[in-house]
Amino acid sequence: MERIVVHQEVLDGLAEARPVVVLETAVLTHGLPRRALDHLPRCFADGRPLHELGTTGWNASDPVNLATSRAMSRAVRMEGAIPATIAVIDGALHVGLTPDELERLSQVDADKCSTRDLAATLQSGGCGGTTVAGTLSASAVANDTFRARGLPEIRMFATGGIGGVHRDWAGHPDISADIRAISCTPMLVVTAGAKIILDLPATREALDTNMIPVIGWECDNFPRFTSRGSADQPLERRLDDLTCLSELCRIHWNGLKRDEGILLLNEIPHDDALDGDRVEEIVTRACHSAKQQGITGQALTPFLLTALAEETSGESLDANIALLLGNAGLAARVVFRSRRRRLIQVDITSQDWSN
Repeated sequence: MERIVVHQEVLDGLAEARPVVVLETAVLTHGLPRRALDHLPRCFADGRPLHELGTTGWNASDPVNLATSRAMSRAVRMEGAIPATIAVIDGALHVGLTPDELERLSQVDADKCSTRDLAATLQSGGCGGTTVAGTLSASAVANDTFRARGLPEIRMFATGGIGGVHRDWAGHPDISADIRAISCTPMLVVTAGAKIILDLPATREALDTNMIPVIGWECDNFPRFTSRGSADQPLERRLDDLTCLSELCRIHWNGLKRDEGILLLNEIPHDDALDGDRVEEIVTRACHSAKQQGITGQALTPFLLTALAEETSGESLDANIALLLGNAGLAARVVFRSRRRRLIQVDITSQDWSN
């Protein structure tokens, strides 16, 4: 593909068989506010897992979208991996961004790029933040480039929550492209579950229909983004051991020759989670209000998230930041330790995989 730019750090890292974690940018361009917080996010408090990042982990003068994206990269690096943040900049697909590119993207009027939008944004010469589907599609293109250069592929992706089947889907069949993209892109997707605006049972059925393995990482119930999972949505598979996870990936992709991605569910920590019942009440009211105002499509998600943030006095924003950073850190730990065991980064991503 023409107009693909791979950051030298990513190329060098792959050449040296170092762990690489893909990060999206729709959260930077569309998902988080472009204003600074008046407090330190709770996940950085003394005694919390991210406290180790210290004052360098969160720049209070940055707007939330930029501060979070920078902190995600730091969380990946803290675990010994290299962040490969994906975006479209000036009509070129970028895999890995410089600090200046990340800051610029946080400020410009960028497109929100799902898979369907990538070609148009590239053709127009514009900028775009990639969604889960867009990031997976871009990763597939990048992997073609890496194979041509004799480099291992990227297989690890950390995001917030995936899209799925929206509420009232029977009357308005709105199903996110994320599920289709995961089903045809062999990557391990670390996520805090399905976004709060979705019909969770229907989303789980869609994942099953698309033959996507769903694994709970140290959790028994399907997580619900800013809320923890409930017992009425139990998971069929739970793993607590990285060796077992790596072996599952090897069997799925190498042994069974499957192309589906694998969904690894990482539940938001107790201290950061919102009460699920309270969230459901807020979202239900907000969905009704959105319907009355004719708000649909891509405008619906930010509308509902804004309503949730307002009614929780900003608690949902802290929770969103916590789960994003937690997923980035987990993805880096998985790929780093699995690489040392020569399972994910070397064997699964080697050229032998395509033989």
